[in-house]
Amino acid sequence: MMRKAAPASTSSRRFALLAGVGLTLSGCGFELRQAPVFAFTTIYIGAPANSSLGNELRRSIVSGGTVQVVGAAAQAQVVLDTLADQREKVIVGLNSSGQVREFLLRRRFKFRLRTPGGKELITETELLQQRDISYTESAALAKEGEENMLYRDMQSDIVQQLMRRLAAVKTL
Repeated sequence: MMRKAAPASTSSRRFALLAGVGLTLSGCGFELRQAPVFAFTTIYIGAPANSSLGNELRRSIVSGGTVQVVGAAAQAQVVLDTLADQREKVIVGLNSSGQVREFLLRRRFKFRLRTPGGKELITETELLQQRDISYTESAALAKEGEENMLYRDMQSDIVQQLMRRLAAVKTL
């Protein structure tokens, strides 16, 4: 049995509907997120050399292609001072026999942005991410892997927030 082709009016209705959706989205200001635009071209990141958050931040800044990360504060237009970078693990749930059943994981990052001359562009700011994680002794190794994955996820979120804050600086 052969299948009939859809009438021309059905396909033209579909086209009109798709065109209408496209025009609506373009008219509302919808736009894909683009790489941030910074008011500076060089930055010094005062994070420990072996910091995973500092390394991810360096990669994110350099990947935009317009900002160069320099090795000395005197060579940079702006200096990102890392004031604190902490991981925390807090017990939030116990069972009736006192065994841990749930943790709260936190990642704190405190920073400020200034010029080498000392002018503060972003005052001392703390970014905080937290996640809940259940715990079972029988799956301790798997839970350790899940914990590390959650810390990496929080780190990525902090880097993205930090990139948006750096892009919000419009004048030096």
